[in-house]
Amino acid sequence: MANLKEIKARIKSVDSTQQITKAMKMVAASKLRRAQDRIMQMRPYAEKFDEILDHVNEVASGVQVKRDFAQVREEVESVLLVVITSDRGLCGGFNTNVIKQAVQRIEDNYASQRDAGKLTILPIGKKAYEYFAKNKYVVIDKYYELFNDLSFNSARLVAEYMMEMFIEGKYDQVDLIYNEFKNVATQLLREEVFLPAQPREEEEEANKDAKHGGMAIDYIFDQNPGALLDELIPHGLKMRFFRAVLESNASEHGARMTAMDKATDNAAELLKDLNLLYNRTRQAAITTEILEITAGAEALAQ
Repeated sequence: MANLKEIKARIKSVDSTQQITKAMKMVAASKLRRAQDRIMQMRPYAEKFDEILDHVNEVASGVQVKRDFAQVREEVESVLLVVITSDRGLCGGFNTNVIKQAVQRIEDNYASQRDAGKLTILPIGKKAYEYFAKNKYVVIDKYYELFNDLSFNSARLVAEYMMEMFIEGKYDQVDLIYNEFKNVATQLLREEVFLPAQPREEEEEANKDAKHGGMAIDYIFDQNPGALLDELIPHGLKMRFFRAVLESNASEHGARMTAMDKATDNAAELLKDLNLLYNRTRQAAITTEILEITAGAEALAQ
């Protein structure tokens, strides 16, 4: 009977766990809808803004600006690596994949900067902060709780910090590593050079030219082009960073929803096996008792 008690305790435990995973799946689904709406509304604006900025840069090439965010340094001595994870776990390999990718990028590209103490990690999300702080990296601990107040204003402060440090020469390059949201079950790891500002990919440029019939757009500037770019470029960089954060946020909820759905299904399978084991053990115990009673009766009769 002790075995039956243990099995019943396991059934009760798994059933409780299943109820928790079901609740977490529903919460993640609710949060995902809001996060997905935000990123879907953000993408067209960000893409159109980048397109316009590319055209303006092309037309106004050679125009002097106050702060050159596109300046490529001859030697990359100091690097800021922005790693975007989540604040909580239970979302499958979402956080692990980002951290592994960041560590791999450091080993492949920035090992010398790390050894010289010239590599700095700016974590967004508690999981990234805990990992890199624990492993003795140089960590900026000012912005990792960004998801507690996820808004453009809060993301803008982080982007402005990175931009100021780049202009002042504290960092020669700023990279982003995050998950891009594709759908509920799929998140794509992204590595981007945030600063110096890079032109868009050739494929996107080709699509852009196709939309305009392969003809360059001739802008008429109502004011000094340099003054216009001084406003547009920083705003474009802030929007690019905010988009990366929103992509990661939607990816997190999608990953958690998928993970909790699988956990719920696994709990159901385990409950099925445990109930079958319980019934078999109970039947075996009853059979044993009947045999003992029969044997006892025969002994008394003799």
